[in-house]
Amino acid sequence: MKHVKNWLIVAALIIAGSLQAQPFRLNGAWRVTTTQGLPQGAQMIYLMSDNYFVSAVFNEKDKQFFGILGGTYRIEGNQLTGTLEFNSVDSTAVGSSQTFTLSQSADGKTIYMESSYQGQTNKEALERIESTATTPLTGLWRFAGRVDAEGKETRSQRGPRKTIKLLTGNYFVWAAINTETKQFFGCGGGTYTAQDGKYTENIQFFSRDNSRVGASLTFDFQLKDKDWHHKGKNSRGEPLYEIWALD
Repeated sequence: MKHVKNWLIVAALIIAGSLQAQPFRLNGAWRVTTTQGLPQGAQMIYLMSDNYFVSAVFNEKDKQFFGILGGTYRIEGNQLTGTLEFNSVDSTAVGSSQTFTLSQSADGKTIYMESSYQGQTNKEALERIESTATTPLTGLWRFAGRVDAEGKETRSQRGPRKTIKLLTGNYFVWAAINTETKQFFGCGGGTYTAQDGKYTENIQFFSRDNSRVGASLTFDFQLKDKDWHHKGKNSRGEPLYEIWALD
């Protein structure tokens, strides 16, 4: 677990770039290209959009979840600084920042990072695992409310306790956190499609119930006044109608 913790802290912040911060085009989904320090069969992915990043370590085949973290970023030239909002492995790291030096392959499909952590220099490579295309749902969303069976809408108040969902062109991840108390409550993620009003999630990891890994869930979706209306049945077969707002 120590190796997993180090990977999460050191490697994950790299996936925080901006399409506007040339020459690095880092929006999207990435996978680390070496398994050194990770549990056998595990992979680490990175998602980035809307100045926010999330990194998760999991073994989809064996339905194992090892850890997740995420937060905000800023990038200046080839220097990237990320600040953690949550960390499922080490809550004491929440609020900390770290800076990385970035470089990339000529085609931009591999990103290299270099940083120092606890007196050691680390250099890793990340490979893009999706195209740079986006969907209408690409971005950082925050759970904003529900609509009941009678059509009554109830909005949630903004605060440190929140559930976020980060979507790139083909990947999604959600996490329930409290930025004030540094608590982590749960998460899940995988691939998705959003087309013709249908949103489908293919679950690759789930922190609280690994029996959901491998499931595909389809919902109706609609964008109304910049909000994402998400309607269907959850993994337990219960009806839901959620509203998500851009964070």
